[in-house]
Amino acid sequence: MTRSLFWTTFLTVFLAEVGDKTQLAAMTATARSGAIWTVFFAASLALVAATAIGVALGGALFKVVPEHLIKYVAGTAFICVGLWVLVKG
Repeated sequence: MTRSLFWTTFLTVFLAEVGDKTQLAAMTATARSGAIWTVFFAASLALVAATAIGVALGGALFKVVPEHLIKYVAGTAFICVGLWVLVKG
């Protein structure tokens, strides 16, 4: 395992997740239910599953699609979601 890759990935994902809808959903579920550990384990499992899907798809996708195209599509999708949130919000 490459330490620098590990910490770069950790920091990137951590900063992307702090304060996002996932964290807000977990806080809301905890506030409503009071079941701290149930929400913690369920949210953790969901994040692990979503990450596993992303890693698997990313590994397969990078074999057939050029990296610059994936970055362009991902960036465009990110902007579209942001605009959608602003318009719907």
